Amino acid sequence: MNWDQMKGNWKQVKGEFKRKWGKVTNDDRTIIAGQRDQLIGTFQKVYGAGKEKVEKAIGKFTRPNWP
Repeated sequence: MNWDQMKGNWKQVKGEFKRKWGKVTNDDRTIIAGQRDQLIGTFQKVYGAGKEKVEKAIGKFTRPNWP
């Protein structure tokens, strides 16, 4: 799934995000709204992870065969 698809399907995708990353609040998911930069920044803030680690986790979520 590319980011255009993610943004277009955000209402469906954010439920999956909630199941996988429960610390991200409903308000955060609303603000993110499928925007990659917002998603990365929120994950860094909530989980205290570096940008590279966050991008890798998101890559695995959006593309399961991603390294």
